[in-house]
Amino acid sequence: MTTIVERKSRIRATDITYCGMFAALMMIGANITSFVPFLVVGGVPITLQTFFAILAGVILGSRLGAISMTVYMFIGLAGAPVFSRFSGGFSAILSPTFGFILSFIFVAYIAGKIIEKNGNLKGYITAALVAMSVNYLFGTNWLYAAYKLWASAPDAFTYKIAWLWMLPPLPKDILLAVLAGIFGHRMSKTLKVRR
Repeated sequence: MTTIVERKSRIRATDITYCGMFAALMMIGANITSFVPFLVVGGVPITLQTFFAILAGVILGSRLGAISMTVYMFIGLAGAPVFSRFSGGFSAILSPTFGFILSFIFVAYIAGKIIEKNGNLKGYITAALVAMSVNYLFGTNWLYAAYKLWASAPDAFTYKIAWLWMLPPLPKDILLAVLAGIFGHRMSKTLKVRR
């Protein structure tokens, strides 16, 4: 006879399927710039990854959402060309944009945690916007640190310029975060994913 704790900690086949599905969606979202190459600003590709990372958190919850983003990251680090512009491999850790990839784990986890405490539509939208902010904070600070410490920074590169590079994708990410909140609210009821 299993206890409640054992039942909650087990991962079901459907959980693995959902995690795999969101890892695959991240792979697709990462490479949208391959079809629309002008969506690269200051070396930062404008992708749909933030949208899918938020969606993973609001639909799957904190635990499974974070697992799905971790799976995506490790697939890329293992060498599969799943990061933006079909890149991959362990050397991606040294990329100035790797902070965004790492932040997707936190994005999904935080979005899921907020939803677990407040499951109404307003909670979903709030979770999505907070998670998007985490993505920008973590990713941009990593970008700045990378350019200053180990990557060759462009001439006259400053912390302010790092944030200015984030302005072009910001309206898109705000809009997609709100849509992820709305869509996640509808889908979580349909899918009935265990939290």
